[in-house]
Amino acid sequence: MAYDLTDLQLFLQVVDQGSITQGADRSHLSLASASARIKAMEKALGAPLLIRHRRGVVPSPGGWLLVAHAREVVGQVARMRAELARYSDGLRSTLVILANTSATETLVSSVLVDFMADNPDIDLELEERPSHEIVAAVTDGRVELGIIADTVDSARLERAVLRPDPLVVITRPGHTLAGRAHVAFSECLGHPFVGFTQGNPLQEHLSGQTQPLGLRPRYRAHLPTTEAICSAVAAGVGIAVVPALAAARWQRVYDLRVVDLTNSWAQRNLLLCGQSWSGLSEPAAALAAHLRTKVQPK
Repeated sequence: MAYDLTDLQLFLQVVDQGSITQGADRSHLSLASASARIKAMEKALGAPLLIRHRRGVVPSPGGWLLVAHAREVVGQVARMRAELARYSDGLRSTLVILANTSATETLVSSVLVDFMADNPDIDLELEERPSHEIVAAVTDGRVELGIIADTVDSARLERAVLRPDPLVVITRPGHTLAGRAHVAFSECLGHPFVGFTQGNPLQEHLSGQTQPLGLRPRYRAHLPTTEAICSAVAAGVGIAVVPALAAARWQRVYDLRVVDLTNSWAQRNLLLCGQSWSGLSEPAAALAAHLRTKVQPK
């Protein structure tokens, strides 16, 4: 059997997403092309790699074996590319770092600008992803570094705390929750919400918290940025859940009230993660050191 790198990367994305459709999207392939590749892989093996059910797919016993080998192969290729990148354009390197919504909006950008100013031979690409996808990408070796919330299982990855990152509820003045010092998320579900657009990592995280409650917030609007959400909340459109640091930032611009959430999943920290600090490439090691030095826990 002959599986190419695209096949293996696609298969890992399908397994991580639990869906051929979402795996195809993450792999930048059409659904028809992705389905054809999966079927060709199964035909070459002579056995199913995925078990299909109404809610998506899970690996078969043979599929789990392929997952283990595919993660090793894809990780090795990613490490090879990272090491060779220094020679593709003189001594320039391009680092890809994945970060969750809170990190991209309140932490990473300014710190990365300082890093690039101090390291003109290193280019950076910052991509926003949900924390669980970041863990999978770092584990597979597709990227060397990620910034995640500590509410997800980071498995065997090495981790360093960057700073606390609690989630809070924001309301307009005069709202029935505005005078509260803290509130449980379940108590908020009777009020209309303003949320992030679908697919946003933080929005996915919040959606995951409502499912066990058997309730679903009523969203009056899904907006693309924290600033837009804060503006809508200040205008009385609804309430919202955002990172505390983002709320403090926009509270200086909009008239907002901030209420702490009592739920354990809201009391989180931002973590820098990697497979092994000692195994990082020189550019990644330099960035990790910069983040751990410049981002001071508050």
